[in-house]
Amino acid sequence: MAQSVVIGVREQIAQILRSEIISGELAPNQKLTEEVLAQRFGVSRGRIRDVLLELSKEGLLVTRANKSTTVNDVAPPDLQALMVKLRLTIETFAINKVAKAPSEVLLSALEEALDKLSQCLKSDDFAEITKADIEFHRVIISAAGGEDLLTLWQPVIMRMRMNYRRLSTPAQSIEEHDAIFEAIKRGDAKGAVDALKANIR
Repeated sequence: MAQSVVIGVREQIAQILRSEIISGELAPNQKLTEEVLAQRFGVSRGRIRDVLLELSKEGLLVTRANKSTTVNDVAPPDLQALMVKLRLTIETFAINKVAKAPSEVLLSALEEALDKLSQCLKSDDFAEITKADIEFHRVIISAAGGEDLLTLWQPVIMRMRMNYRRLSTPAQSIEEHDAIFEAIKRGDAKGAVDALKANIR
């Protein structure tokens, strides 16, 4: 029981910091210290160290040789373009796997993620919209390759989303994700990949 509480608190802190980085509240190159964060959240420095390690693995933070930890910088345009290609490659691979025979579990999880995204879009909270968007795609990645594929995909998606602002209306965003879902639902891998390419740009 104690272990689940520890994991829950750590993930809550990670979620808060993740949202602050994605929204820009924590600026690129801003320094984070275990001591300050431990005081802020009322937890041990060891707990904070675990959170910082997790966010570093996601590509949101950078820990340097002198042990200082800072928010990662926004990627330059050429690196951003490369990350788009990497993301498309990984997610195309995932869609081609799951669309062959989409399970009821996958379709149910995608429906739930789509509903969550729709609710967040109404709130106009960029960080929550971003997390809901990521979760929709994470469901597909997880179903296709589990932790191995998630480990490849997560640093790319997280770095891409830092201070990311693509101009699209809530209706357009839902339409794009719904097109991916509907194509997977009918087993149309090509249609799902085409819809994915319309969404990732």
